[in-house]
Amino acid sequence: MEFSEVLLRTAAILQAGVSAVQYRDKSGHLPAQKVRAAALLVLCRAAGTPLLINDDPALAADIGAEGVHLGMEDPSPEAARQLLGADAVIGVSCYNDVERARNLVRSGADYVAFGAFFPTATKLPRATATLDTLRRAKRQISQPIVAIGGITPENSAPLVRAGADTLAVITSLYSADDPARQVDRFRTLFGYTKGTLK
Repeated sequence: MEFSEVLLRTAAILQAGVSAVQYRDKSGHLPAQKVRAAALLVLCRAAGTPLLINDDPALAADIGAEGVHLGMEDPSPEAARQLLGADAVIGVSCYNDVERARNLVRSGADYVAFGAFFPTATKLPRATATLDTLRRAKRQISQPIVAIGGITPENSAPLVRAGADTLAVITSLYSADDPARQVDRFRTLFGYTKGTLK
């Protein structure tokens, strides 16, 4: 998908109402990543929605993004916080490991993400998470819990019932004929109706 189309779809998704947008780009071409992230930041700021940068606290700091999402090989939450400041949103991938999540919360993570729950075309999953992963995390962690990996409106209701506070979605939104309508379908799982606040 051309980046111009990504921007158009992101604008529709933002207008429908999401809690955050995460920029994930594994191309390794930093100048292009910076341009793309900055363009997304303009859209997100206009919508009042935080932009989180995947893996790269330095890029987040460089463009002034609201936060970062960190994986296993990325800097620690403490290092990201030092670079981005006290108000930054710092999320972490915890795969299927509740103990990792507990440790990273103690290190300053604002939210924890578990998955993949379902097969996904956007990345090779490090681990498969289960509904029990969410239930155990919900009992032990007070920070918001994100479910990730192959999520669609059709398969996500059990994740919400098991404790997911939000859902991280790529393909189901960006490949939809009507991304805004798809957002509405996800939002109804959390009790939102069209036109309600984020």
